[in-house]
Amino acid sequence: MTVETESNHADDSNKEAEPAQLLDDEANKQLPVKKKTSCCTGLKVFLAALSFSYFCKTLSGTVMKSSITQIERRFDLTSSTVGLVDGSFEMGNLLVIAFVSYFGAKFHRPKVIALGCFIMALGCLLTAMPHFFMGYYKYERAPRTTSSVNLTSDVNPCLLQQDANKTLLEVSQPGCEKETSSYIWIYILLGNMLRGIGETPITPLGISYLDDFAKEENAPVYIASLHTIAMFGPIFGFLLGSLCAKLYVDIGFVDLESITITPQDSRWVGAWWLGFIIAGTISLLAAIPFCFLPKSLEKPEEANNDKTSSGLLEGMGAMRKTHTSVKPKTKKWTAILKDFYTSLKKVLSNRLYFTLLCSSLLQFSSFIGFLTYKPKYMEQQYGQSTSKSNFLIGLTSLPPIGIGIFLGGFIMKKYKMNIIGAAKFAFTMSFLGFLLTQLHFFVGCENHVVAGLTVSYDGKPIQHHENALFSTCNSDCKCATNVWDPVCGDNGITYVSACLAGCTTSEGHGKNMLFHNCSCLEASRSQWGNNSATLGQCPKSDTCSRNFIYYTVIQVISGFCYALGGIPAYMLMFRCVQPELKSLAVGLYTLIVRMLAGIPAPVYFGALIDRTCLKWGSKSCGQQGACRIYDSNAYRYSYLGLSALLRAPSYLLAILFFIQLKKHYQAKKSRSTENGGREDAPMNKEDNFKSNEPLTGSPEAEKESCI
Repeated sequence: MTVETESNHADDSNKEAEPAQLLDDEANKQLPVKKKTSCCTGLKVFLAALSFSYFCKTLSGTVMKSSITQIERRFDLTSSTVGLVDGSFEMGNLLVIAFVSYFGAKFHRPKVIALGCFIMALGCLLTAMPHFFMGYYKYERAPRTTSSVNLTSDVNPCLLQQDANKTLLEVSQPGCEKETSSYIWIYILLGNMLRGIGETPITPLGISYLDDFAKEENAPVYIASLHTIAMFGPIFGFLLGSLCAKLYVDIGFVDLESITITPQDSRWVGAWWLGFIIAGTISLLAAIPFCFLPKSLEKPEEANNDKTSSGLLEGMGAMRKTHTSVKPKTKKWTAILKDFYTSLKKVLSNRLYFTLLCSSLLQFSSFIGFLTYKPKYMEQQYGQSTSKSNFLIGLTSLPPIGIGIFLGGFIMKKYKMNIIGAAKFAFTMSFLGFLLTQLHFFVGCENHVVAGLTVSYDGKPIQHHENALFSTCNSDCKCATNVWDPVCGDNGITYVSACLAGCTTSEGHGKNMLFHNCSCLEASRSQWGNNSATLGQCPKSDTCSRNFIYYTVIQVISGFCYALGGIPAYMLMFRCVQPELKSLAVGLYTLIVRMLAGIPAPVYFGALIDRTCLKWGSKSCGQQGACRIYDSNAYRYSYLGLSALLRAPSYLLAILFFIQLKKHYQAKKSRSTENGGREDAPMNKEDNFKSNEPLTGSPEAEKESCI
């Protein structure tokens, strides 16, 4: 009896243990299993694909920046108009970025990014299309007459009265009205806008996807690596722009021996369209990997440790209700829009986020305007060609910025910076770079020595931009004053044209043409030479070449300092909002910066630069063309002064941000003391962050590091 009873009890206990064992088995099945292959491989593939897409978008954007001067000359635009063309990229972002940032996160993010890369490629190809529908480039030249029917004979630049009248009559032809009314450059604007639409989902959806499925302590390193790899885009973009600027715009279709201008000439237009075709092809390739990536990845194991017990309990409860899954209800559009409005209100009412946004807005306004016209500044201020300017920017300025961005993320992880430490580091480095940038005011160059524009014909400086193109030395020549075809006299003075230099004979062909018997060179009492001139402007002085080296060194050091605090400043934005609002915060940040900085900055920078123009070019029909030469001093003070004027107030807002941050931290600390040192005491909804926690800490730190 005893044995039977014990056996019965054993059987009953086994029967009771069976359901529990089943639950344990099911729970064990639900335990997080290390799947390094799927999780890590998927994340690394996405990181590689996102890095390549970043490379493509920065490459195409830099090709546009490096081609600004070429487009301005090819279509005879003002700097403000070409600034509007450059700002059309931001207009495309403005149209869709808010909705992509908010609604895009609810869809298949990798495929949305793939679609964006495809649209970006179409935009690049559309930008290059006007070149294939336009005629050959006819650069501005002064009218000349030949002494005989033989075209290889000497040319007399000094026109007689009847020849000048004949030239003026040739200007007013019926075809001129059609040419001056051409607005084919609008296709470039539309293509750039389409490229902006395609680029929109890459940053907000890519960063949020990466931040969702990466370990928190690795997120800053991933983002820093992402931006560092993306820096190769501008490097290759400027180098590609340099190569294209060396090639003549109609290469392969015209006889290059007949071209009388060189890449150093302000009328030279390179093969600007070639860079956009290459960038569009690469962007198309960048879309392919995203088509094969999953909608979501497994979150890191560390993020799920604290949820294991609750997940097991939910799993056991679900076992008792087998096959009772409930289908999620689809939200109506009214509910979605209401949720969007509520989320938007939460982000904008965040004082720290709003202060940081205003500071960044001023910083980016300065940076975008400065970068847009930087190649042009190097051309006009230091006498560099467009090709050399782009080459030097890509080779000297951008690599230190990439290194600074990577080191910034590494330092942030190495020293486990909290939100206060990151703010101190970011704003200190930025302010140091700002101070170094002000040294550019002292390493400029003087104006080009141009007779009738910056100096008189006897070499004396002109104080007030007088219209003194005519002088007694060229009074016998009836020259066109609206034409820019400069020659360099052997006295070191540049003349607007060979006609205005009083030259009567010439020899040679193409770029090697020489002009002799120039009466204005003789009038300047030159003690050397034979009163001859060559095509093109005279080069800048040796002092200017030395100052250009100083300018480059200052630019490298200041750019490195500014980039060093880039990642800490970028991470501040993530930690100033609630985790579920990160995607919207990034999208809104990008939207406002591009709307209020990216669009208007190139326009008002360009308008200010236009005011420093000394000589405007002319189209074949006599209409005003692109500017050929600027007042170097006025250009330097306007360009650098406006940039400094925008950046200076941003540091006042940075101080305000830091004060608010300190007050919030002190209030949080005092509340913690009042609650007996308990960190998990109830707080206000806005007080859910720990300022003393590292930004790269545990998942709990992420939840509590947001406001």
